[in-house]
Formats: sequence, structure tokens, C-alpha cells
Amino acid sequence: MKATTSEGAKFRQTIPESRRITVKIGSKVLVDAAGRPDRRRIESLVRQICALHRGGAEVVVVSSGAIASGMEALGLTRRPSAVPDLQACAAVGQVRLMSLYHDLFMREKVRMGQLLLTHDDFERKLSVANLRRTIDHLLRAGVVPVVNENDAVADEEVKAYMSLGDNDHLASLVARQTRSDLLVMLSTVDGLRRPVPGGRSARVPWAPAVDRKLLALVRPPEAGSVSKGGMDSKLRAAAACMQAGCNVVIADGRRADALRRVVAGEDVGTLFPAVPV
Repeated sequence: MKATTSEGAKFRQTIPESRRITVKIGSKVLVDAAGRPDRRRIESLVRQICALHRGGAEVVVVSSGAIASGMEALGLTRRPSAVPDLQACAAVGQVRLMSLYHDLFMREKVRMGQLLLTHDDFERKLSVANLRRTIDHLLRAGVVPVVNENDAVADEEVKAYMSLGDNDHLASLVARQTRSDLLVMLSTVDGLRRPVPGGRSARVPWAPAVDRKLLALVRPPEAGSVSKGGMDSKLRAAAACMQAGCNVVIADGRRADALRRVVAGEDVGTLFPAVPV
């Protein structure tokens, strides 16, 4: 049966009921046109996250941006290709990024904590149980966990150009392991887009499934970009979360109040509704 706009609106009505929310912030959302951390935009995102927190939601943040922050600190204008250079950028940038997050969360009188993970942490049952328990304890204590790939020592993400994406797969893993009701993936596009007559494109408001036809709409990211993730990796992350009973919205994190509007159930970005479990 063909999906209709009214059906999409029906699914969005459930989003404001989300009690546990994972928010993934892409690298390009966090930097300006010159590749430097965009403090004003990060401030806006932190304010929105803290507003959700004060409203009673449990929020887990998966933040990219360590490599981009390190590139700016080291005076690099293009993303390095060698893994040791990328790891050096991550080591320098992670400190700067977390310091900025800490200052902004403290300004909002909300505590935050850092978790650096590798994908090995999701391969062993004991590690997964420890991760889930740590995040649960942080959330119960009123702390917002900020998660990132440990790029300084783990080269899975920095080497795998398409398989893991720009923390998209990590965000999907975190959302599923924490049993989130909603995963919001903030990117630099307003969701999935489809071609329309005249050589233009239109936003897809919602998609009931991620299938071959949907994946055919996307293209890989440009080489040398500060961001490695593309819509392909986001769709695959969305598909995994949908099957786990988690709603997913891909939206443009550069737009004013994008996160607030998504969680309010407004027609923002592309919604991928959870499959009932």
C-alpha cells in the first residue's frame, strides 16, 4: 500500500512521547564554512538538549567533531588520509570539543559526562552490559552522556570509508543498546530527498521502510570532506533502529531549533517510524 502524508503525520504524533532520546550530531553541523568549530551553533544545540533534559527526557548525545576540531587546531584545511594523522587530529580535537561541551552544559546548569567507545565494546556481552549499566546510571543521576568514537586509538571509523560512516553506525548501536524511543540524526541536509521533474529534488517527509528503492536515492560523500558519513550510512543506521522499535528522524541540524521541532512532532526532516516489536 502506498504511504500517505496523513499516515506520516499520525506517526509523528507519537514522537513527543519519547522518554529516552539519542541525538547524533554530525561533524559538518558542528563546524563553520572554514571548518572551524561553530560555537554559536553548538551553543544552540546544547540549549535544545538541555531543554529536553529539563522537560523530563533522558538524552544521550553521540557527537562527531573531534577530528574536525583537531584539524582546526593543527591548521589543516583538508581531512588527512593517513590513519596516524587522523588519530593525531582526534587526540587534539577531542579535548577541545569536550571542553567546549562541558562549559556550555555547565552554563545551562546541566551535568555531562564523556564516553569514548570503540566498536569492540559492542562485540562482547560483558562490555555491552557494562556500557548499558553506565549510561543508565548517568541518566538516573541527571547526567547527559556525550559519546564519541575513540578515534585516537581505534581506527575502524577513520579507515572504513563507507561501512561505519560518520558515527552513524555508532549512534545506531547506542540507540539500540540504551533502548531509546527516538534517534535524531542531525546532518546538513533536511532529510532524504528524491528527484522531481526539472532536475530538482524534494524532501521525503517519511518512509515506512528502508529498501533497495530508497537506498538508490543516495550517493556517497565527497572525498576530502570533514565528514565521512553519507545518507547511505544514515539509512542503514535508521533501518537497524526501526527493527529495534526506535523511531528515527534525519534532519538539518543547522536550522534554528531543529532538534526541538523534531521532538515536538513537527514535519521536519524525514521520519523512519519504528517497526512494532
